[in-house]
Amino acid sequence: MQVTGQAQEAVESWQYLTFRLGQESFGIDVLKVREILDFVEVTKVPKAPDYMLGVINLRGSVVPVVDLRKRFNIDSGARTKDNCIIVLEINLNDEQLKVGIIGDMVEEVIDLRSEQIEPPPKLGSQLRAEFIVGMGKQEEAFIILLDIDKIFSGEE
Repeated sequence: MQVTGQAQEAVESWQYLTFRLGQESFGIDVLKVREILDFVEVTKVPKAPDYMLGVINLRGSVVPVVDLRKRFNIDSGARTKDNCIIVLEINLNDEQLKVGIIGDMVEEVIDLRSEQIEPPPKLGSQLRAEFIVGMGKQEEAFIILLDIDKIFSGEE
């Protein structure tokens, strides 16, 4: 075997689960996703923040469910058959916790290379910049890539 001396560059890529909230597409690192459930009724928790819908029973575990539309100040839409609960595992204060988020519709799992990810915008976004890892470019569309740990670490 002959070594040519030319090193092949490794192409860095990441996988994201994409979902919709209103007209926007969002992406979450697939390594954070545990499962996707059909929307089920949520048990309300008294005095919880308005963006926390309540909790669900997931095989004997209590899992809080958050409405990211309310967390991000996106107009609430009517529930449809496409609504789902995306169960994630987040790191909160060095502890792994499960949390569910409501998605209007799960789209797909995509691969993004580093050159397809732009820095988050500094102006013009309803979301706080620290919640966004970057903007994924796929064809002519942008996908808002979320840092799900930071979304929950900065809770008011």
